[in-house]
Amino acid sequence: MIADAPTARRHRWRTLDTAAGGLALDLGLYAVSAVFAAITAVTSTLLPHRAWGAVAAVGYLVATVAVIVQLLLRRRNPATRPAGLPARWAVTGFAWASTALLPVLWQSVERATGRTDRAQEEVLVVEQAGIRLLEHGTPYLGRDAIAALPAGEQLLGYTPYQPGMALFGLPRALADTWWTDARVWFAVGTALALALAVATLRAARGTVGGPLVGAHRSDAALLRGVQAATVLPICALTLATGGDDMPVLALCLLALALAAAGRPGRAGLAVGLAGALKLFAWPIALVLIVWGLNRRAGARVAAGAIGLPVAALLPALLVDRDALTENVLRFPLGHGLVTSPAQSPFPGQLIAATLPGGRLIAAALLVAAGVAIAVRLTRRPPGTAAATALICGYGLLAAIALMPSTRFGYLLYPLALLTWAPALHSPDAAPTTPTPDRLPGRTTSV
Repeated sequence: MIADAPTARRHRWRTLDTAAGGLALDLGLYAVSAVFAAITAVTSTLLPHRAWGAVAAVGYLVATVAVIVQLLLRRRNPATRPAGLPARWAVTGFAWASTALLPVLWQSVERATGRTDRAQEEVLVVEQAGIRLLEHGTPYLGRDAIAALPAGEQLLGYTPYQPGMALFGLPRALADTWWTDARVWFAVGTALALALAVATLRAARGTVGGPLVGAHRSDAALLRGVQAATVLPICALTLATGGDDMPVLALCLLALALAAAGRPGRAGLAVGLAGALKLFAWPIALVLIVWGLNRRAGARVAAGAIGLPVAALLPALLVDRDALTENVLRFPLGHGLVTSPAQSPFPGQLIAATLPGGRLIAAALLVAAGVAIAVRLTRRPPGTAAATALICGYGLLAAIALMPSTRFGYLLYPLALLTWAPALHSPDAAPTTPTPDRLPGRTTSV
């Protein structure tokens, strides 16, 4: 029998992923990342990116040397501990600390001493939103207030995020110092969510059908998923220079981990928190609700997935409905006083910019992709968290490619989600029929 295409792809990925005990792909990840960071440090036109590259290139290079040493040790003794999975986790932790967390602290300190070229615009936008939230009860400026700003500052007057994002800017409203930089709190939120996700999946192996036969393989898949969400340059660079996408991504990964552990209510709360920060989490929330419906837990998922974003919107809606509409609807749809600078040359943007009626064509293609995903969810709703992650990853990849206004940085969502899926497979594989939440500590007999 000829293997189907998804099975063949999984087999190829597993072969690549496990070569030399996983160290071969580790070496490629860190080496290519070191080259990318070095090129960024020399050629980028964005000064925060250049500053990141100068620091991160060293961190990636040290990680590369560490993996080479691990490979040499493994060649002499395949069972040696310095080349084992715990050592790979240690190298990953060092890589994230040196290529993401250190640059965050470095740039935050330099910015606090007067450097104005050590943060991207989204950091300033979130901090101003926090100040407005504390002073006026809403993070948004109205259209008239934005129009009154100087022409060069009108873009920064918009806050195209959900109201919860302003919470990361509240520390700046209280004190003007390095530790109140929004990126510091983005990093804290990201680290906490990822730590909870890892702990959830590891705990699930002991509560779903007892200890899993492939526990070592599951932990290796989990490591790969963490690497994709932390040390991959698109994620490390984003956290160090802007950062607003990283806690959103981490909360979505936590939601999928909770789904894999059979906790739909908590999964809904996690993705609801992400949705209260940014719209990118809303498609993931919808797919998770479909997953919940397939397990007779749709209401529990929806309570948090929908309830939390709605609760976050209500205060801003009551304080200034027009300002909310201007920032979260008109501006992202291209009807603000200024246009979004997100213009990476993906197919949707190229179609919108070069063809007659291009924006309508791109919008139609985006709608068609959405309809195709909806049909897929209706006919074959995801039965596992791993399938949910794959649908979300491929769906967001299609959306990013077809959106008229987008940027390369958004690729961190599908890349992390698709790499996270194998880590979700084993814990979720035991139940064969829809089941309610499992209580902590209760095992399931098969």
